Amino acid sequence: MMRVAAIDCGTNSIRLLIADAVDGRLREVHREMRIVRLGQGVDATGRFAADALERTRAALVDYAALCTAHHVERVRMVATSAARDAANRDVFFAMTADVPGVSAEVVTGAQEAELSFRGAVDELDSAGAPFVVVDLGGGSTEIVLGEAHVIASFSADIGCVRLTERCLHSDPPKAAEVAAARDVVRERLGEALGVVAVERARTWVGVAGTMTTLAALAQDMTRYDSAAIHLSRVGIDRLLAVCDGLIGMTRAQRAALGPMHEGRADVIGAGAIVVEELAYALHERAGIDALTVSEHDILDGIALSIA
Repeated sequence: MMRVAAIDCGTNSIRLLIADAVDGRLREVHREMRIVRLGQGVDATGRFAADALERTRAALVDYAALCTAHHVERVRMVATSAARDAANRDVFFAMTADVPGVSAEVVTGAQEAELSFRGAVDELDSAGAPFVVVDLGGGSTEIVLGEAHVIASFSADIGCVRLTERCLHSDPPKAAEVAAARDVVRERLGEALGVVAVERARTWVGVAGTMTTLAALAQDMTRYDSAAIHLSRVGIDRLLAVCDGLIGMTRAQRAALGPMHEGRADVIGAGAIVVEELAYALHERAGIDALTVSEHDILDGIALSIA
């Protein structure tokens, strides 16, 4: 047995998983998430904002202390879309280097897809393969096709933070803004689906906060229930209804929903647009009529990679 820690530093959130690795499987010890919005303004400016870096640093200091308290033997910290895009990412690396026990690495979109896929399908029945795993993040969306291993993947720059900052400026968003966001999503998905042959897929698996929150809302939860969300299935009609509702709401209305994390309310409308367009495309191309939602994702893949 080895105790490992994985840190996933994304555009919107930073997350920690501490787990015991036993015979190639993970036994969770501690898992948490904080919204730090590291990618704040990166799409427009190409640079990390000082306050975003400070929020991230504060979370990392706490995570490092937790790793020490839990006697972690190995730590791997992965940074994704925002860190790939920022011109001043050397400032980010300097900041992380000052946190004891933490050494950040930026992964490519392909590496991110591989880690997400491994974490997402580890517990799934192979009879449902091939799987198309969609990791919808703040800065990018990874679309991965695979069975036991990845067959093809594409990292599309249509995350919920990026799309919100680029297109959805009103509260609630105006019809013209939603239409512009859909145009961006369809263009990027067109590129992705030209590379990833989703026609082969039998099961659609969604991971990360937008997907899990949609599953909670589809089940009419008044409070977020991770155990009930993990590996739950949402039919396409119900999924589209939930997405339509979120897109048309104000931020205050979204924030008032029981399972909604306060740091997600302002960007989940953009995430819902991405999910809707994916649902249409996967139904048309592969006949997929449901989304399976996994609480296990790139964070679990990172932990497995050092187990």
